[in-house]
Amino acid sequence: MSSNEQIKAVIESGKAVLGLEFGSTRIKAVLIDEDHNPIASGDHEWENRLDNGIWTYTLDDIWTGLRDSYRKMTEDVNAKYGVKLTKIGAIGFSAMMHGYMAFDKEGNLLVPFRTWRNNTTGPAAEALTELFQYNIPERWSIAHLYQAILNGEEHVRDIDYITTLAGYIHWQLTGEKVLGVGDASGMFPIDMETGNYDAAMVQKFDELIADKKFPWTLTEILPVVKTAGEEAGTLTAEGAKLLDESGALEAGVPLCPPEGDAGTGMAATNSVARRTGNVSAGTSIFAMIVLEHALQKVHKEIDMVTTPDGSLVGMVHANNCTSDLNAWVGIFREFAESFGIDVDMNKLFGTLYNKALEGDVDCGGLLSYGYLSGENITGVEEGRPMFVRTPKSNFNLANFMRANLSTALGALKVGMDILLKEENVAIDTIMGHGGLFKTKGVGQKLLAAAIDTPVSVMKTAGEGGPWGMALLASYMLHKAEGESLGDFLGNRVFHGDTGESMSPDAEDVKGFETFIERYKAGIEIEKAAGVHLN
Repeated sequence: MSSNEQIKAVIESGKAVLGLEFGSTRIKAVLIDEDHNPIASGDHEWENRLDNGIWTYTLDDIWTGLRDSYRKMTEDVNAKYGVKLTKIGAIGFSAMMHGYMAFDKEGNLLVPFRTWRNNTTGPAAEALTELFQYNIPERWSIAHLYQAILNGEEHVRDIDYITTLAGYIHWQLTGEKVLGVGDASGMFPIDMETGNYDAAMVQKFDELIADKKFPWTLTEILPVVKTAGEEAGTLTAEGAKLLDESGALEAGVPLCPPEGDAGTGMAATNSVARRTGNVSAGTSIFAMIVLEHALQKVHKEIDMVTTPDGSLVGMVHANNCTSDLNAWVGIFREFAESFGIDVDMNKLFGTLYNKALEGDVDCGGLLSYGYLSGENITGVEEGRPMFVRTPKSNFNLANFMRANLSTALGALKVGMDILLKEENVAIDTIMGHGGLFKTKGVGQKLLAAAIDTPVSVMKTAGEGGPWGMALLASYMLHKAEGESLGDFLGNRVFHGDTGESMSPDAEDVKGFETFIERYKAGIEIEKAAGVHLN
């Protein structure tokens, strides 16, 4: 049989596995075969909106995007293999981590979905960090919940269930109120011994709000925690219709625990073992470093989360990465089109990114902040994209691009310095994935300079989170008795592939250190702009 005929047989037999991820700007479905190769995909572009000061997506946005990406994936299946998709071996859903979705007993959303992008929970996050002696970031679900309590929001009394976006989709399609441990660790701290929510901290929270006399306790309203490999329910008949409006998809498909995009990035880069890590760079940027032991101190810049199989992870999460960089590339496109030039965007990105490598290692004295929103790591509450220079700066295209690429890594660098220089965390391998690494060698070279660590990029890294989610679904379906997620990924998916590695250049490292000192010194300018400009 031809390759297409083999794939067709896999699809018709119901052995293909589906991963679907809700990213910040794109919802994508990826179908894989038994060898874990992507065989079809479909996506839907979307964008969060600022509604009454809250970054959100509506329920209509969510379901329209889900159905559209699934429909396009099935159309891709039909176009490539001449078959209608009716049966799937397993499904997994993932999404942007954290945020806040609260529901009443009838399943009604009580307030608009509050995404990770909101920096509105500072007092709650600070108070809980002090109470637990454990860093509680502003975007975590528990911070949103407690801030709503501090604000006296009426909806809190009516809460029956809170979850993340991935947990919501999973619940609607299966009826199961569960969440993968990696995503759950962005709702409330996880006890590494039990693999569940930290019982002592749960008790402290319940005691903290006892005087409010709410008709619920925290455990009652949180999702049940599941670990990678566990079954997490099956697709109901109603769920099948929600996903596939054509009615072709059969119910009964097993679903793995829903996960956050950080966990799927770890799966997609084979970075779930200790002393490994990955950096995902897109609209936001985050590094996930699998730790050998707990950190010595509580750092507000470092989130303590887990891998999909429950290992401790130090996470550095910055809200801003490529959005402002992409906007500048868009300006160059408009410039070219003004001269009647038909612009190939891939070529334009590649040309501008490679131009950055011709720049001075310290970016020629230029400074940029791509803060479309606030940035917790650097203490900026409200973002204002900004580019500045002095009369003595070496202002040219190469340095301009290098400064904007470097600043995309700026907040991450501040957080990673805490792990590497203060906590002396050991890392054997860092994998890079996401849009920043699509132009070969550029983002990789600058990241290696920023963290003074070799960085590898795999060919499969471009497949991203939806593929990683499909791998987690496949692990649930195909794992052998006692086979760990790390062994499954290393032996069955990646077959020893470690990607193309790039070591840091000493001059680049020195130059980035100079740039980051300028970056940190200018933070007060960025803060002032956020306060004073409308």
